[in-house]
Amino acid sequence: MTSPNHFSTAKRSDLCGSLRLPDKGRSVRLGGWVHRRRNLGGIVFIDLRDRAGMVQVSFDPRYTDASHVEAAASLGAESVVHVEGEVVERPSEMRNAEIPTGDVEVRASSLRLASPAATPPIPVARGKGEQLPSEEQRLRHRYLDLRRPEMQANLILRHRLLQATRRFLSEREFLEIETPILTKPTPEGARDYLVPSRVHRGEFYALPQSPQLYKQLLMVSGFDRYFQIARCFRDEDLRADRQPEFTQIDIEASFVDPEDIYTIAEGLIAALWLEAGRQVSTPFRRMAYAEAMEKYGTDRPDLRYGLEIFDASEAFRGSEFTITNAVLLGGGRVRGIRIPSGATLSRKQVDEIETVAKSAGAGGLLRLKKVQGALEGPASKFLSERGSEALALTDGDLCLMVAASDSVSSPALDRVRQDVARRMSLLPADALAFLWVTDFPAFERDAESGKLSFVHHPFTAPNPDDLPLLDSEPERARALAYDVVLNGTELGGGSIRIHDPRLQSRVFSLLGMDNSTAESRFAFLLEGLRSGAPPHGGIAFGFDRIAMMLAGASSLREVIAFPKTTAARALFEGAPAPVPAADLADLHIRAEPATT
Repeated sequence: MTSPNHFSTAKRSDLCGSLRLPDKGRSVRLGGWVHRRRNLGGIVFIDLRDRAGMVQVSFDPRYTDASHVEAAASLGAESVVHVEGEVVERPSEMRNAEIPTGDVEVRASSLRLASPAATPPIPVARGKGEQLPSEEQRLRHRYLDLRRPEMQANLILRHRLLQATRRFLSEREFLEIETPILTKPTPEGARDYLVPSRVHRGEFYALPQSPQLYKQLLMVSGFDRYFQIARCFRDEDLRADRQPEFTQIDIEASFVDPEDIYTIAEGLIAALWLEAGRQVSTPFRRMAYAEAMEKYGTDRPDLRYGLEIFDASEAFRGSEFTITNAVLLGGGRVRGIRIPSGATLSRKQVDEIETVAKSAGAGGLLRLKKVQGALEGPASKFLSERGSEALALTDGDLCLMVAASDSVSSPALDRVRQDVARRMSLLPADALAFLWVTDFPAFERDAESGKLSFVHHPFTAPNPDDLPLLDSEPERARALAYDVVLNGTELGGGSIRIHDPRLQSRVFSLLGMDNSTAESRFAFLLEGLRSGAPPHGGIAFGFDRIAMMLAGASSLREVIAFPKTTAARALFEGAPAPVPAADLADLHIRAEPATT
């Protein structure tokens, strides 16, 4: 039984990109955009494009009325046309192996112009080796940029991933439930986008940074398993992998522990990668936060290669090296990375690596290499024989070290590790190194103010084994929190939530909130927890990031239809934009003049 052709309408019978040899001899009606036009000895060819791809259409005076041939010869790029004709097989020497329709063409019998196009300000069709226009130009003319086959493929893949998510979770009895977009301002680690209320003077809604509290309340309400393809908003500085509005796959379940969430999350990831044609092996490797920071300097390590960080402090302890002595006496450490065959790197290359370390806060790099059994480098003269042995270098190794506190050496060596891996081609093609990072600290203390803040969010449950630490050393308490990482990129994170209202109030108190402040900010959550809340937890995935990775794109903007720039501007629509004073007055707002 053949699949129905849902694209067949009164104006067309087939998609351009769907035609193949079995369609030979069929009469078809097509509609699409003129991708290219060629005039070869009186025969006009156009490549006609729609979302399924392109097909060549020929206008040959032997088969096509002269008026239609003449009309085809005058078509401008990106004009929309209707074509009728017969699918014919191309001669073997004229086949085009680069497109799926390359074995056939449509021999046109008629042509009708549906919509002429002005000269496109940016090209949709590009020749081999031709560079894309600047991203600013592409975003300014996004309606044209989205016509490019690469962009259409990205957004079609995004659609398929969304449907795969819904299928996977629905089959496991999760319910898709929408939560409000206009909600209450609450602190979740980033600035809220605020929306003034017209009818309640001086009061504001916030756009949600996540559906966190609502999904917890849905567990309190007994829905047991929830998910949402959620739109979220954060007013924060942007990067290539950040947008002010983004999409996340939001999941919550009742009567679960972390293992249950790992199983659900790994299954979903495997389903999404399979939708994109990749196999994923489960279960994923696990690593505690403390181990990740010690060995890799980051809580999202890339495990496709080695280059683990090691503690070189003992090699320098008791030496006369002023730099390392000062750090060790001050409570810091000397930590470094052994780079096999790294001695082949030139001094200029190592200088460039040091610049990377300095950009992450390090004062510089200590360099040692072992050549023909001897250590070379400025620090080598300060090392005893025992110290040299402690470094455990073999011939050809380069050792790059940072002498500092862990808060400095960890990010610096993380950057060094990544830079070296790229320079020495240590990144295996198509490798997938998934990892669960677990046992995050629940709190961190601000170095200047000494105040506690939450690492994930204030609704994350502390590890039950560490509850006694909340009164004495809360920054040592671990959280029942977890992140899933792929090749050094965080895909998502979650936690088991606090379901005991007394514990939730205790956490608020640790964060410096008195009872009245906690009640004013989170009364609806606390009231829900007091009504009888099941143990629950969940996870949220950055869907745009997943789509970007599976599409092989370099930026989130390549998988979002109408994204913002890194300055949070929408160039096509022209947003944000000034608002008339009368409209602001209705909202009880007055705009101050911009200052320079």
